[in-house]
Amino acid sequence: MDKEKLSFEEAYKQLTELVQKMENGDMPLADSVAAYEQGIKLKAYCEQLLKEAELKIETLKVTSSGE
Repeated sequence: MDKEKLSFEEAYKQLTELVQKMENGDMPLADSVAAYEQGIKLKAYCEQLLKEAELKIETLKVTSSGE
């Protein structure tokens, strides 16, 4: 996963697909562990993007209310 090039939507889609595969229960244990690790990274990346977006919105609110 090249997180630097993933949009939030792409990362979230990958995370959702991983969860669905894991929920099916058809994956071998090693693959499930690898998918879980990848899912943790994708989750953290999505949270980071959301936090950045939230900070931008807050900055815009402060900037626009100060005019």
